[in-house]
Amino acid sequence: MKNLKLILTYLFGAFMIFGGINHFIKPEMYAPFIPDFLPSLAVNYLTGIVEIAVGVGVFIPRFRSMATLGILLMMLVFLPLHIFDVFKENPAIGSHQAALIRLPLQFVLIAWAWYIHKK
Repeated sequence: MKNLKLILTYLFGAFMIFGGINHFIKPEMYAPFIPDFLPSLAVNYLTGIVEIAVGVGVFIPRFRSMATLGILLMMLVFLPLHIFDVFKENPAIGSHQAALIRLPLQFVLIAWAWYIHKK
């Protein structure tokens, strides 16, 4: 079981790093999720930096607990954006069906971060 948790931990860290890098490669993909009253590009890049940082932190045992707590909090902050997206006339990315898939996926990411974070 310990090996499975370690594999899931490294997979999660890689997932976060990839997501963070993607904020720089495809910023237009994330722009529809960012509320209009915020500076879209700055928020996008800042989010990318944070995702990369916590992703790297997951790989370092000394910082793993703090990094996974950061991921957990970040996913909780993103949750309302995904909830609002389900009810939008035109969801941020794709169809209503895609938005309905992303919403439960957010809960999976929250649970995954909690699983890695807890001792």
